[in-house]
Amino acid sequence: MNPPRLILFAGHAGTGKTTLAKQALPQLAAHSGRDFFFLDKDTAYGAFSSPIMGLLTGDPADRDSPTYLQHLRNGEYAGLLDITRENLALGLQVMLVGPFTREIMAGKFFRPQELGLPANTICRIAWIDLPSDEARRRIERRADPRDAWKLAHWDSYLQRRIEPPEHPGILRFDNSAFDPAAFDKLVAHLLD
Repeated sequence: MNPPRLILFAGHAGTGKTTLAKQALPQLAAHSGRDFFFLDKDTAYGAFSSPIMGLLTGDPADRDSPTYLQHLRNGEYAGLLDITRENLALGLQVMLVGPFTREIMAGKFFRPQELGLPANTICRIAWIDLPSDEARRRIERRADPRDAWKLAHWDSYLQRRIEPPEHPGILRFDNSAFDPAAFDKLVAHLLD
């Protein structure tokens, strides 16, 4: 039996994580011969978090304020990891989409037992890069209400943008202009 595999598409807001993950998914399934359970943070928790944030801050679209980060962020991520754990234990491969900056900076995806994942889980991370000025343009263009706090407090938000650690399981992908050869290299890395 193949060891469980977790692929994470991570990066900051507006970098194109979800778009690239969905583009990679059929290639990953074809090359591995196995399907993936696809789990996106915004899809999984958007409908839940909106009413909670509406009660806490009066803004149901708030996903970046200190109140969100203090009271809701960790619960959302814990729930995503619970769902991931269940699917890996069932023998499914999982593709997870979300920033996960705290967990990546702590190196937890490369010590799966710290996340409660099966100890033999193979984790690979696609870190999607985009310069902050271009990310801002894309965020403004998508006009998602969940980005309002971020745009109104851009300088504070920029302080939370991190550089991922160097690790053989992380491959950075520059999404400034889509490069098919670099994307093929990314897909191969995720199945390595």
